[in-house]
Amino acid sequence: MNINILIKNGMIFDGTNFVKKDILIKNSTISKIADNIKGKDFFDASNLVISPGFIDLHTHLREPGFEHKETIKTGTAAAIAGGFTTVCAMPNLNPAPDNLNNLNIELEIIKKNALCNVKPFMAITKNRSGQEVINMEDVFEFCAGVSDDGNAVQNNEVMEKAMRRAAENNVLIAAHCEDEKKLSDESEFGQVIRDLNLVKKYRCRYHVCHVSCKKTIELIQDAKIRGLPVTCEITPHHALLCEDDIINENHGFIMKPPLRTQKDKKSLQKAIQDGTIDVFATDHAPHTPFEKLMKNVYGASGIECAFSVLYSNLVKTGIISLTYLFKMLTINPSKILKFDCRLSENMLANLIIIDLNKKQIIKGKEFISKGKSTPFEGMVSYGKVIKSFLNLE
Repeated sequence: MNINILIKNGMIFDGTNFVKKDILIKNSTISKIADNIKGKDFFDASNLVISPGFIDLHTHLREPGFEHKETIKTGTAAAIAGGFTTVCAMPNLNPAPDNLNNLNIELEIIKKNALCNVKPFMAITKNRSGQEVINMEDVFEFCAGVSDDGNAVQNNEVMEKAMRRAAENNVLIAAHCEDEKKLSDESEFGQVIRDLNLVKKYRCRYHVCHVSCKKTIELIQDAKIRGLPVTCEITPHHALLCEDDIINENHGFIMKPPLRTQKDKKSLQKAIQDGTIDVFATDHAPHTPFEKLMKNVYGASGIECAFSVLYSNLVKTGIISLTYLFKMLTINPSKILKFDCRLSENMLANLIIIDLNKKQIIKGKEFISKGKSTPFEGMVSYGKVIKSFLNLE
């Protein structure tokens, strides 16, 4: 369906700053961005913020295979509600997208049911078992990269082969780092040490998923200083919460990696400020209420409230600027995915309008997602996406 609309008086995030401009959309394409565009019928965006749609590098859509937890349709609807117009779907599916046939099953559902742009991750290893590296020539440009998220690659030789193949095919590896033989935060940073040595050897593009501890940050800082092609992400819950915040009766706190210490949280927030951490990613991981209650499965739903909790707790408190928050949700992830998301004339209209003053209380039961568990249950937050414009052509 073609979109034709004039948006006036909004503050547009241009990738660096906010500028007051009007936007004319014709046939779902941005026709003009300028001062005082004439038109009788328009959407008045006074006191509102306009941005490229947010990009989530880490989303679990659960389909195919686990539709009782989430579907591509419900997951992308939740994404749009949170302002995300592009999501990268993790491969812990059944069948896992470890070859073209299995990938095409996922792509067909995306084509039929996705309500926003979806870039799937293929698996690093066959069936995400950590034993045999996939054929990375199958990882086409429309994929985000490869990941065994949820399962870390335990075998060092397998990971080395994966790094070498990723480098040969210019494929991004997004690593869930968890050494199953080690405890606490060492299980995370121990694998990061291993992987960074391989990145140095093969120069493959390497992205650390959901960083959670101080030592991991120190390793990534050092890698960046040495010029290695390394990026990383942090979830809203690891950025804002620590083990002291855990409420036992809220199963939304059961996650991997777990919430760390107050000291770790402070280190993570400093790494957000100084640019060591590149992006915010939700790790939206929905489960049914029964599973969260009875099985203690790991993960929480968060894509619908991610912006509001980050804005309320990082921007309104002065830890980072509003422009920097938007950069970490748009420009930085788009660079990792190698496309330009900035709003410009003649590009497809994928943009969102936000009311920063809109107050809300986070209630998981009101989520569009099938997953209702969140560690932010009951939090008072500000900032709400009130309108989204997407073109999926």
